[in-house]
Amino acid sequence: MQRPHVTLKFATSLDGKIALANGMSEWITGEKAREEGRKLRARHDAIAVGANTAVLDNPQLTTRIDGEANPVRVIFDTHLRLSPKSNLALTAKDIPVWVFSAATTGEAANILEEQGVKLFKAPVDNGIDLKAALQILHENSISSLLVEGGGTLAASFLRLDVIDVIEWFRAPIILGGDSRGSVGDLNLEDMNLAKRFNRINIRELGDDVHERYERII
Repeated sequence: MQRPHVTLKFATSLDGKIALANGMSEWITGEKAREEGRKLRARHDAIAVGANTAVLDNPQLTTRIDGEANPVRVIFDTHLRLSPKSNLALTAKDIPVWVFSAATTGEAANILEEQGVKLFKAPVDNGIDLKAALQILHENSISSLLVEGGGTLAASFLRLDVIDVIEWFRAPIILGGDSRGSVGDLNLEDMNLAKRFNRINIRELGDDVHERYERII
């Protein structure tokens, strides 16, 4: 399969949480870590999030860095839940928004397309077929993809074994077991099946720690 180089980015607490149970996530990490996260966006052709992140967080997914180009914003949205009033849809004519969905026809799809959102019909098998989506991204000149959220999407990419690099920003706080995890279920039944990575760099960013890992091939 031809596909983009895939980087998975985490911004978590010490116990691997990305948000409180009520969805609040601003801010887990400090400004220096968030600045590095924006630089990561600028170094990738596209940035991807799942439908829950797009709907609940209503992100912009831009670099917010003067002089830096913004990545194509990719949403994996099986049932096309993206709102026409979202930050993504409202800015789609200025910064590309590509949505992979099983629902690419009908009134909701037409409204989004009129706003400039590009819809890709994606095969669905218990969620978006990521293998097919990655092939489509490659065919549309996306050579590097930054996956930012959330836990369900991260687990899907890990199960497919296509994560090349992990960029982990870790804050010195603990949010507890009722908070939202950074990785969803992997359904592992044997430790030999665990996804393993090599840590190749670690540094301090204010109170936070930034670690980089590479996939063991």
